[in-house]
Amino acid sequence: MKPAEPVVAATAPMVVELKEGETVWWCACGRSKSQPFCDGSHAGTGLSPREFVATRTRSYAFCCCKQTGKPPLCDGTHNRI
Repeated sequence: MKPAEPVVAATAPMVVELKEGETVWWCACGRSKSQPFCDGSHAGTGLSPREFVATRTRSYAFCCCKQTGKPPLCDGTHNRI
């Protein structure tokens, strides 16, 4: 079964402050109501969330268009959608 296409959740990244060592699960399907993080809405899509561990305490720009070439972080791809 081929995975579903991800849904564009937003056309701009979401900036989130994380502490060093903090683990989050980035929503890869775009269906989560808890963007940019997974809430389990990917069930049955063939898509899976991606684990992200903060390497240091700072702000991270998470992709919400789900088209980034550097998941889970924004690479500016939303500017071409």
